[in-house]
Amino acid sequence: MSSRFTPRPSILDISPYVPGKSSAGPGQNVIKLSSNETPLGASPKAIEAFLHAGDQLYRYPDGGAGALRTAIAQVHGLNRDHLVCGAGSDELLNLIAQAYLSAGDEAIYTEHGFLVYKIAILAAGGIPVVAPEVDLTANVDAILSQVSDKTKLVFIANPNNPTGTYLPMGEVRRLRDELPDKVGLVLDGAYAEYVTRRDYEAGVELVAASDNVIMTRTFSKIYGLASLRIGWAFACPAIIDVLNRIRGPFNLSGPAIEAGVRAIEDEAHLNRCVAHNEEWLLWMSQNLEEIGFEVTPSVANFVLVHFEHEGALSASAADGFLLNEGIIVRRMEAYGLPHALRITIGTGEQNKAVIAALKRFKEGAVS
Repeated sequence: MSSRFTPRPSILDISPYVPGKSSAGPGQNVIKLSSNETPLGASPKAIEAFLHAGDQLYRYPDGGAGALRTAIAQVHGLNRDHLVCGAGSDELLNLIAQAYLSAGDEAIYTEHGFLVYKIAILAAGGIPVVAPEVDLTANVDAILSQVSDKTKLVFIANPNNPTGTYLPMGEVRRLRDELPDKVGLVLDGAYAEYVTRRDYEAGVELVAASDNVIMTRTFSKIYGLASLRIGWAFACPAIIDVLNRIRGPFNLSGPAIEAGVRAIEDEAHLNRCVAHNEEWLLWMSQNLEEIGFEVTPSVANFVLVHFEHEGALSASAADGFLLNEGIIVRRMEAYGLPHALRITIGTGEQNKAVIAALKRFKEGAVS
């Protein structure tokens, strides 16, 4: 028996999450397209609410984030008692794993799924199980083939980060129907607001009809409040009760609650963000393909661009070239995609700068 103070063994199997770069070099002005942040920023109403909350910093916030849950419920037509808020959806994903996984339990996520799933599973003492994807898209049959007597949770990002692909609602329903009732299905809709496809649904209806489905959402993407760390989950009352038992009593700050309320109520700003993304996502995809790069079709606010496996046209070479140009994108080695870069949709000017830089990169590499 060890005499040292040591953590649970699975903790040491965790590779710490590494966020996208924020700088390219000392003193250099950069175009940061590495973290899928909205190029239009937060709603002016949310910013005003955040600033106004400054004179109440000495007070504890509402531990249940009641005003924010009420606003979310009104916008989405939900019962606020079926909602719980967290410090980003990351906290909620970790709480779900903590609540429902015991040592030796298995949890499934897909081959190129969000890195936090594996971290949350291992931190809870569970065993991560990877389901293969087909064409960089989650596959229901592959997920079901990984289910065993030890399976307790399935995590699905829909749309998926970093691929931008999605499962149509019919397939998500089939997954739920064919999973054992003892298995929880977690639908991570961090990019749901960006999707305009008719066969997509973030999971509200499925949650409402199930007692083992949890939908998580975030204010970090389209709402532009990444710095405030706001997320929420929708589930049946029994699951919400469990998560409330283990979350921190004041896990959302007062300014975050105030800003979140105003952000979700500002439908006009949300619509501007959706319209901007729809226009420039198509423009970026088309222009990248015209240069000669393969692009995975995306419904989110980023594109996954594929490069040659080695040499002058590799992803590593492209990333280095872009960094020298003051453009920061996301390397994909940690996601098992070493030959791809993920590029966030930026402002029109930023998007044009990326295309111009990649044209120069391609021309220089082949000359």
